[in-house]
Amino acid sequence: MRKVSLLLPIFLCIVLSFCSQPQQGLDDVKVRLAKEPENLSPVNFTDAQAIQILNLLYQSLLVVDLEEDKLKPALAARMPDMVRQDSVTLFTYEIREAASWPDGTAVTADDIAFTLKVLKAPLLNNEQMKPQVEFIRDILPDETNPKKFTLVCSGYAPEMELLTGDFFILPSNLLDPQGLLKAIQVSELSDDLSELENNKNLKAFAEKFNAIDFKSDKAFLQGSGGYLLDNFVPNQYIVLQRKQNWWGSKLEQSHLVANPERISFHIIPDNTTALLALKNQQLDVLGNIPAAEFDELKSDNKFAANYNLYTPDSYEFTYVGLNSRSPKFSDKRTRQAITQLLDVNSMMKVSQQSYATPTASIIPPSLTAYYNKNLKAREQNISQAEKLLTTAGWTREQDGWYKSINGKKTQLTIEVIYRAGSTNFENAALVFQQSAAKAGIPVNVQAVESNLFSQKSKVHEFDMFFRSLSGNPFVFNFKVLFHTSYANLGGMNHTGFGNQKSDKLLDAINAAATTEEKAKLLKELQTMLYEEATFIPLYYQKERIAVHKRFGNAKISGLSPNYDVSAFTLKN
Repeated sequence: MRKVSLLLPIFLCIVLSFCSQPQQGLDDVKVRLAKEPENLSPVNFTDAQAIQILNLLYQSLLVVDLEEDKLKPALAARMPDMVRQDSVTLFTYEIREAASWPDGTAVTADDIAFTLKVLKAPLLNNEQMKPQVEFIRDILPDETNPKKFTLVCSGYAPEMELLTGDFFILPSNLLDPQGLLKAIQVSELSDDLSELENNKNLKAFAEKFNAIDFKSDKAFLQGSGGYLLDNFVPNQYIVLQRKQNWWGSKLEQSHLVANPERISFHIIPDNTTALLALKNQQLDVLGNIPAAEFDELKSDNKFAANYNLYTPDSYEFTYVGLNSRSPKFSDKRTRQAITQLLDVNSMMKVSQQSYATPTASIIPPSLTAYYNKNLKAREQNISQAEKLLTTAGWTREQDGWYKSINGKKTQLTIEVIYRAGSTNFENAALVFQQSAAKAGIPVNVQAVESNLFSQKSKVHEFDMFFRSLSGNPFVFNFKVLFHTSYANLGGMNHTGFGNQKSDKLLDAINAAATTEEKAKLLKELQTMLYEEATFIPLYYQKERIAVHKRFGNAKISGLSPNYDVSAFTLKN
C-alpha cells in the first residue's frame, strides 16, 4: 500500500499535465525531455534538448540524414564546390530556390552573411558557436545570383565541408530590420576585435539581440524549418506546430520533411515518472531508458504490443568532472588518485548492464583511427590511489586523509553532484562513494535540480560531478570544452583543464589538413587529458529507445537524438 500511495500523486501530476494540453491527433508525437532547455538560442544553445528542438525550427546549409548517417544538403541546393588556394580554401554554396522564411521572403546569401556576423562578432551572446566558425574568414556573395556565395576559410581540414554548413541560419530581416550590421564585413570579425567593441551600430544591435528571450518569444523564434513554436510552459512542455505550406514539403527529399502535425516535448526529469507515462501510452518516444527497466520492457508482452524497442550504438558518453581550481584538487596526483577509485565496470553493471563500452578517452573506441589505444580504461586500484595521495602530500590518519593547504589542516572530502532524476548518475556516484570509503575518503552524494546543476558547473561551485555529453563521428572541435579561454565563469570548460601547451594543441587539431595529422594530434590530446585527470570519460553507452508502433520511419541512429521525429509517419 505504501508504494501505491507514494506513486499515485506522481501519476496524477502526469495525467493533469497531459490533460492540460490542447487536444492532440493520432499523428501528433509526444516526446520526453529529461530536462528543460536552458534556452532556445540558435547561436548560444548549451544542451542536447535545445538542439533537438532547434533542429525543427531552424535549418543549416547541410544536415546529417539519420537514416544513412550521411551528410546531405539542407538549405543548400547541393553539396558545396571546394577549391584549395594556397593558405585558404573556398567553399561555394547555392541556396535552394524554394527556401523561404515564415513571412514568405526568400533565404538569401545576405542571411548567411548576417548569421556569420552574429556568430563571430564581439559583445553578443555567441560563446557557444564562435569557435566553430572562427576559421571562416569572409563571405563573397555572387554578383548575379542572390542565393549563391563563397566562404573563404583559413587553411584546410577534412571536416571543413561539414563545419561550413553546420550552423543555424538566421533571418536578417526579422532580427536586424534596421540593418545595423549591414556595414560590418565578415572579414572584419577575425583576429583583433577591440575596435569593433566601440562600434555604435554593433553596440546597439547587441543590446537588442542579447535582450531577446530565446526561450519563449515566438515572434523571434522563427527559422526556415518545418515547425513553429506554439507553446512553452516552463517545467511542463514545449509544443511545436507544423507550418502551413512549408516550402520543404514541396521537395521530394526524404531527409527534409515535417510529417507530424504537432510535436510536444514533455519535461519529465524523473525516470520512474517517465516510465509510468510511457506504460500508460502518454508518451510516444522515450530515450535513455535505464537498463534494468529496458530489459523488463523487452519481456513485457502487453508493452510490446504497442511499442518498438531499439538499441543503437550511440556517441553519448558518461564522464566525471573534477574541479582543478579547488585547492584540494589542484595537484594532479590527487586527481589521479581519485581516478583509481572509479570502478567503471561496476558502474556499468549497475546502471548500463550490457549496454555500454568502457573508454579511456573522449573519442569513442569504435573510431579506431583516432582512439588512443595506449590508454587504459579506468579501473579500481585502492593501493595505487593511496600511494598517489601520499605522493601528493596527504597523510593518512584514523579518520581520513589530511594535508596542510594555505597553512590550514584540511581533510580530503568529496562532494559529488549529479542531475536529479538520473538513476544512471546516481548509481555511478554511489559506486564511487563505496570505493572511496575503502580508501578512507568521505564522499557526500547529492542530487541537484537541473538548472542548479548547470549553474554550479558554470560558476565552479563543485568538487566532482557525473554527467554525459553527446558527440558525432564527423567533427573533433573540443575548444569550447578544454581551451583556457572558456575556463572563466560561465564558460564551458567547467573543470579548469588546460594551459598554453594544450591551447596550442587544440588550435592545431582544428587546423590539421590531413586525417593522419589530426589523428596524431587527437591522440596527444587524449594523453594530456588522461594525465591531468580533470575531465575523465568512463563509458560510451548503447542508446535504449521506445517508439510507439503507430509510427513508422523513425530513422533510428547512433547520432543524437537517435531518431528523427520530423520523419515519423502514421501507419495505416
